[in-house]
This record gives sequence, structure tokens and C-alpha cells, in this order.
Amino acid sequence: MDIFSEKTILSVSRLTALLRGVLEENFEQLWVQGEISNLSYPSSGHCYFTLKDSGAQLRCVMFKSAVKNLKFRLTDGMALIVRGRISVYDQRGEYQLVCEYMEPAGIGALQTAFVQLKEKLALDGLFDETHKMCMPCFPRKIGVITSPTGAAIHDILHVLKRRFASLDVLLYPVRVQGEGAALEIARAIDEMSRLAEVDIVIVGRGGGSLEDLWAFNEEVVARAVYRSKIPVISAVGHETDWTICDFVADLRAPTPSAAAELVISSADELRHQMEALSHRLRRSVEMLLVNYDHRLGGLRRALHDPRTMLGHLGQRMDDLTGRLDMGLSVAVSRRRDRFERLQAALQYSDPKVIVDALRQRIELLSVRAEHSLSQYLDAVRQEFGDNSARLEVLSPLKTLARGYAIAMHDGAGAVVTDAGSLEVGERLLLKLYSGQAQCRVESVETGKT
Repeated sequence: MDIFSEKTILSVSRLTALLRGVLEENFEQLWVQGEISNLSYPSSGHCYFTLKDSGAQLRCVMFKSAVKNLKFRLTDGMALIVRGRISVYDQRGEYQLVCEYMEPAGIGALQTAFVQLKEKLALDGLFDETHKMCMPCFPRKIGVITSPTGAAIHDILHVLKRRFASLDVLLYPVRVQGEGAALEIARAIDEMSRLAEVDIVIVGRGGGSLEDLWAFNEEVVARAVYRSKIPVISAVGHETDWTICDFVADLRAPTPSAAAELVISSADELRHQMEALSHRLRRSVEMLLVNYDHRLGGLRRALHDPRTMLGHLGQRMDDLTGRLDMGLSVAVSRRRDRFERLQAALQYSDPKVIVDALRQRIELLSVRAEHSLSQYLDAVRQEFGDNSARLEVLSPLKTLARGYAIAMHDGAGAVVTDAGSLEVGERLLLKLYSGQAQCRVESVETGKT
């Protein structure tokens, strides 16, 4: 069918499907380099981002199955080299790159993952020196976690047999590379720590590439080493190989053979150490015996005449006894003087004496108060009598008793002192010594009588 003829009408879905077929057929496998932006991880597990450079940008998707195989963590701004195929997302009508593999531009993906995990575990404190345990000097049994068919176990057994043939070795066989190897190693470390049948654990393998050694760079192995209750020696690869397990372990050995040499000293070395210690012990005992002999000789010379020694001791005792008697006498005398001073002070401050003195003072003050009150009452009584006599003399009643009367206007109640103020017929009130009377004015005569 000629899709470009004038009569051919395509639906959007059909056209999109045709374009997707063209793109997927012609861009099935390609490598693209760019910088990440708009990175997102939805709950589906897929990864969406945009790959861009200075002139263009490309929508990208990495499905969940491929995301699980990533050895490093994506971040915005990271420069990537991506392998994938071009496809079309029908619902949006956009072309996109379906990513199947990616690695950081400039360095490998495993190296990036190594650096990222090392930084993360360092922040979590897994490399802290205070957490690392000391190696026991004389382990009774050694645990080895490695491949049962690799060169590492043979090197370890050979060195241990040469250095200390009677040392027991417990092998926990695991895979040391490939899918699932890290989980086996971590499980073996946890099992060794739980059983606690060995004194030291050696974890390692022989040399290899970074990919071969990657199981010892997994976080699950690092966490297992960190939580182990038994000291762990990491012996992975050659002297130039460093893994995450080396940083977390209590001790790092450059090779499995070196780990076996670090575990315990050789029998010859221990024999030489014992001989040296035995020699030092013998010399110390001899010197101690010589010192005791000198001290014994000095004591023997001092005890040549026991009577002289006893005499000195008796004289010393007499001196101390005299000083003790004098000291006791002085102390007793001082305490007696102090007691007498306190007794005198106590008598002066005796509450009974103070109460008797206060009682006498109260009685004296009572007598003086009664006397003063009696004199004051007599004076008041005398003054009252005098004032009563004077009032009696000046009292109007005395005048009224002699026949005088007080005339007052009947209405106003004012005392009449002038006849000119009276009117004929006016009613007056006469105040007598005994009682009162009303009268009427018959006539008025002015002037003094």
C-alpha cells in the first residue's frame, strides 16, 4: 500500500505504529552520550530521565529489569554513556531511548558504584576505628569463609600448617564471585558470628579483576562484617586490590597468605618468645633473691645484740609514753578550763535567774503603777469637786431658788431682757426654779427699775 497517495488516510495510531517500526528497525542498537536531567524513580521501579547536551535533548526510559542490574546510583547532572534502542511511546507520540545498559562517562560503572558505596558507608560509621576489635594473641580455632576450590584456602592452610600445625581451621564454603555470591558471604559471616565456635574469621579470595572481586564490594557483605561479634580479617585479592570489605573489617591483609601469617605467630617465634620470657623471669627471680639476701644480712647485723635492740625499743616506748601523758594532761587541762568558762556563761544565762529578775521588775512596776494611779485618781477627784462647787455657784438654778424667774417670748423662746421688746397682751413663758408658767403682759414700763 502506498501510504503517500492522496487517497490514503491514516489514523494517528496507525501513523505512530509505522513510525515506531521505522525507528526500531533502523536504530536497534546504538550508544549515546549525554548529561542526565529530570531524573525520576516512580513506584513502578522504572527509571525516567532526559539525556541532553548543549544542542538537543532525548527522552529516555530504563525498565525495572535493567535498573536492577545497575551497580551505581543515578543523579541529575551525571554524564553517561548509554546503550539502547529507539522506540516510540504511542500515548504521547514521542520517540524515546529505551536504555539497556549505561556507565558513567570517563570512569567505569563499577568504579562509580565503589566510590558511592564507600562514601555512604563512611557516613554510616562502618569504617570507624573505635568499632574495630583487637585480634586475640592465641586463637584456638580459625574460621575461613572462601571458595573450597580456590587458591586462597590452599594458601591459608599451607601457611597455618607451616607456622602452627596444631591450630584448628573451620571452613565455610561459599561462592566468591558471580550472581548471589555476596549473599552467601554475608550469610556465612552471620552464621560464624552466631555459632561463636571460632576466635577469628578470615574472609577472602585470590586475585582477579574488579568484576571478579565485586562480591566483596556489596553493601550486604559490608553490613555483615560490621555486625560480626568475632574479629574479621579481610584478605581479598592481591596487595594492590582494595575492597569495601577491607575498610569495614577489623584488620586488612594484603593476601590470603598474609592473613594466615597475621592470625598467629609461628611455633618457632612463640618458642623464642617463651625462651626470652623465661630468661627474663629467671633474671628477675635471681635479682629478687639477691635483694632479699642483702636485706636479710642487714637485719642479721641489726639483730646482733637483741638486748641492745630491746633497750632502744624500751627507751623509745618510755619517750612515747611520757609524750602521751603530757599530751593527755594538757588536753584535759584545756578541756577543763573550757568547761568552766562554759559553765559560768551558762549560769549567767540561766533562764531561771532571768525569769526571777523579770518577775521582781514586774512586781516593782506594778506597785509603782498602783501608787501612780491612786495619786492620779485623787487629783482628778479633787479637781472634779472644785469644778462642781464652781458650777454650783454659777448655776442659774441657784438664782431661781432665791425667787427669781426667767421670762421668755412664748413663740420664739428668746429670753426677755428689755421691757421695750414686749407688747401688751403678748404671752410670755416664765421659767421658775420648780416648773414653769405662762402669763400675759398687762402693761409695759421701760427704763431701769
